[in-house]
Amino acid sequence: MATFDDFMKLDIRVGTIIDSKVFEKAKKPAYQLTIDFGEEIGVKRSSAQITEVYKVEDLVGRQVLGVVNFPPRQIADFMSEVLVLGTYSKQGVVLIKPDEEVQNGDKLG
Repeated sequence: MATFDDFMKLDIRVGTIIDSKVFEKAKKPAYQLTIDFGEEIGVKRSSAQITEVYKVEDLVGRQVLGVVNFPPRQIADFMSEVLVLGTYSKQGVVLIKPDEEVQNGDKLG
């Protein structure tokens, strides 16, 4: 069982998607996202299997939550630097976002 201390090790931040494109070389349908996490974290990239719910052209400008302190992960020829958070719902993966627009880099606490 995970402890509260385990949860506190995760650095979960708000970022805004600034670019999105279809990830042609992914084994499962996915997008390549470029996300601005503010001055402290900077701009990071992520591979996200969210194609069932979202169109690639609708993602730019959307705020998301992401784990920014996992090690980078190589996916095909792409280095995914953050894990974007979402729920596994009946329609597909649904992104988690703040209820109101907030500053990029704000920390989940």
